[in-house]
Amino acid sequence: MPSTTSSKVSRWDQHGREHTVRVRKAGLQKALTCDTCGWRKGAQFLPWLKAEEHLADAHQATVDPGNRTRND
Repeated sequence: MPSTTSSKVSRWDQHGREHTVRVRKAGLQKALTCDTCGWRKGAQFLPWLKAEEHLADAHQATVDPGNRTRND
């Protein structure tokens, strides 16, 4: 039985809301699930890119939380 691992891709929209797609890997196949809208997709290659595309297209969430800057 292949081990299952998971990760996530998070982006922020223009209103400051976080949107997340979870990527679960089992063997060669990856399953993508959006926490915001429930969208699901299977992907064998480039699952993180497909997650980023969904977040941008469906939620206009393009700001990477790891690269956010604060304007204090």
